[in-house]
Amino acid sequence: MSDRPLRVGTRGSALSRAQTEQVIRRLRAMHPEIPVETVIVHTSGDRGQREVRGAFVKELQHALLEGRIDLAVHSLKDLPTDPVPGLRLAAVLEREDPREALIACNRWTWTTLPAGARVGTGSPRRTAQLRALRPDLAYLPLIGNVDTRLRRLEEGRYEAIVLAVAGLIRLGRSEAITEIFPLDQVLPAPGQGAIAVEIRADDARAQALAERLNHPPTWWAVTAERAFLRALGGGCRVPIAAYGEVRGDRLWLDGLVISPDGRQAIRGQIEGPAEAAEELGRALAERLRSQGAIRILEEAG
Repeated sequence: MSDRPLRVGTRGSALSRAQTEQVIRRLRAMHPEIPVETVIVHTSGDRGQREVRGAFVKELQHALLEGRIDLAVHSLKDLPTDPVPGLRLAAVLEREDPREALIACNRWTWTTLPAGARVGTGSPRRTAQLRALRPDLAYLPLIGNVDTRLRRLEEGRYEAIVLAVAGLIRLGRSEAITEIFPLDQVLPAPGQGAIAVEIRADDARAQALAERLNHPPTWWAVTAERAFLRALGGGCRVPIAAYGEVRGDRLWLDGLVISPDGRQAIRGQIEGPAEAAEELGRALAERLRSQGAIRILEEAG
């Protein structure tokens, strides 16, 4: 295998770089003879501009297509489900905790937060599920990287915020967590907690290196989640949630479509062979559609 440097592209945020370092450590352990370089690719969000769907990853994908990098590292939940011609998802690392975390002031828990307390969250999916649990709280937008969001809580702009557990763990900030929402209360975004490695479709060298990073149980689980999302036509701004889990050679998938106000929700589960992940995701989406999910999606869109 060629010993020319392997260029790994990442966004400039602290979380993106932490995730990329995880990938690079694995690559260096498996192939110490190959030099690995980190290439920072700044996105519109990193430059403080307005984000559009997929903007977290599109500049990395452009860098891949232009040959400026050989691998791109993404948070899988940010990666649109529609394939980009010339690129392919090559590997998904073993998933970190996919759940949501409450970080609250004054040692408040979810049940002891006072009515009217300001809760910051940047996700319609989170907000809708939280509203269903506590409609008496005030849900406010929350943007920025993890450190910025935590700082805004410390500045008193919110009584509590909700963030992904995985990001807090990867940044060494898990001590900030007040409590973790169980999956039966708040279901994560498809792919949440998983790190994705994307390559050019015709790059055999990158494929050979990346495939050793892949964690099959996570791969099948997120394949089902993303198939569910794709079949419903949803994206990161629509309240769709899903979580898959592989046990042995079987896959369990839990999916949810919920209205932005949390008042209408359709949830279902499906189980089958792990290698049928794509079909299971589509089948669960069709089941929820037949139960009225399409109406919720149309109203949310």
